[in-house]
Amino acid sequence: MTRVAFQLQVKPELLPEYLARHTPVRPEMLREIAAAGRRDYSLFLGSGGVLFGYYETDDDAAAQAYLAASPVAARWEAEMAPFFLDLDGRPDQAATPLTEVFHLEDQLAAAGESVTPATDNEGRAS
Repeated sequence: MTRVAFQLQVKPELLPEYLARHTPVRPEMLREIAAAGRRDYSLFLGSGGVLFGYYETDDDAAAQAYLAASPVAARWEAEMAPFFLDLDGRPDQAATPLTEVFHLEDQLAAAGESVTPATDNEGRAS
C-alpha cells in the first residue's frame, strides 16, 4: 500500500465556488476515484487557498493511468483546472507531490511496537 500526498494552490477569489463543487462531489466522479484504486482520499484546505490532498492506493501508477483515460475524470479535471494557480496540466496529474517524512505505524512497527488505541476510564476508545 502506498500513501500519496500532494499540494495545490486554489485561487483565493474562487474558494467559495471550489468548496461548493466539493459539497458534495458528483457521484460519478466519486465512483471513478474508487474504481481507480484510490481510497481514504481526503482534501484539506489551509490558509490562503493552500490545498493538501492524501490518498492510499496499491498501485499509484495504475490509478493515475486509469483516471488519465477516464472521460468522467477528464471532464471533472477540466472544470476544476481554472480554480488553481500555477498549474501545468490537469490538477490530478500536475499536483505537486509531497514527501512523507513520518508515519506513526511504520515507525512503531520498526521499533517492534504495536498501535493500541487510547481508552477512557470506561475502556472505550477515545
